[in-house]
Amino acid sequence: MNFTFSEDQLLFQDSVRDFLVNEVTPEKIRASWEKDDGRDPLLWQQIVEMGLPGITVPEEFGGLGMSELDFVLLAQECGYVALPEPLVHNALVAVPMLKELGGELAAQWLPKIAAGEAKVAVGLEQNILVEDAHTAELLLIQKGDDIFALTPQQVTLRHNESIDPSRKLYAVEFEDSVPPLASGAQAAALINTALNRGALACAAQALGLAQRMIDMTVLYTTDRHQFGKPIGSFQAVKHHMANIAVRLEYAKAPVHRAAYAIANGQASASRNVSHAKIVACEAAKLAAKNTIQAHGAMGYTWEVDLHIFMKKAWALANTWGDEGFHKTRVSDYILAEDAILGAGSTF
Repeated sequence: MNFTFSEDQLLFQDSVRDFLVNEVTPEKIRASWEKDDGRDPLLWQQIVEMGLPGITVPEEFGGLGMSELDFVLLAQECGYVALPEPLVHNALVAVPMLKELGGELAAQWLPKIAAGEAKVAVGLEQNILVEDAHTAELLLIQKGDDIFALTPQQVTLRHNESIDPSRKLYAVEFEDSVPPLASGAQAAALINTALNRGALACAAQALGLAQRMIDMTVLYTTDRHQFGKPIGSFQAVKHHMANIAVRLEYAKAPVHRAAYAIANGQASASRNVSHAKIVACEAAKLAAKNTIQAHGAMGYTWEVDLHIFMKKAWALANTWGDEGFHKTRVSDYILAEDAILGAGSTF
């Protein structure tokens, strides 16, 4: 059986990578921090012109009709450049949630998302704060056991600082008189799938962040000389990079497996996602730790671009379910008396 991605999927990944690397530079990210909304309208327009917001939107609503498995490679590339724009959130969380809700709401908003005319923010109580609520034309918010669909006029936003300056986080408040969009079993299912997709988005971006931190550090340790030699030639530095690379390589398969499980509606999706987020975020956190050390004292400074990627890795590790939450999910399965484990059940 062939588990690899198709040639078309890999070519699409390459084209998106080339675009993002050229357009989403550390200098532009730093410049966005000086803006009140932290976002770049010109960059978003370029993303729209490439058709990226509509990748997971069904074809009947003007999108490309692709799945989470198609988008997961692109999410990795978004992580590689630490993309501030809410592309991954919209494509992997908001669009599937609207598809599952269906009806007039989906018919109204999915064409706008595909055309790049609207952004949708999803907020779950697992996260407490909602990312990019300030630029969203529609907010899908959990409150208790209900899901609410809200416009900017119906909410009050309170900004909260993040360790990652690119992340714009808001507490969202609204009147109790607003009727819920979904309740009971329907809301519970929507909350669970949104949480899974949000965690998958974090895991995929963590892979890209880890790879970027390795690449930056390899370049730095090649240029930086000590005792007449590049410090990258020293065995201790090589070991630091090799340890990250091993973790990163072994994290890729669980992330891709989780994307497949979600795209195909498999019953194992929740534990697959939790496994993926644990190992991907562990790889990214190790990358942050080891690359800081390889940069020496400079690694801790604001002036070095490394901290852009390092801080995003730390932030993603604690959103859409922290490590403890996802480890509990996995342990509940593998420690159950009726757990079916081993290679025979895995494959």
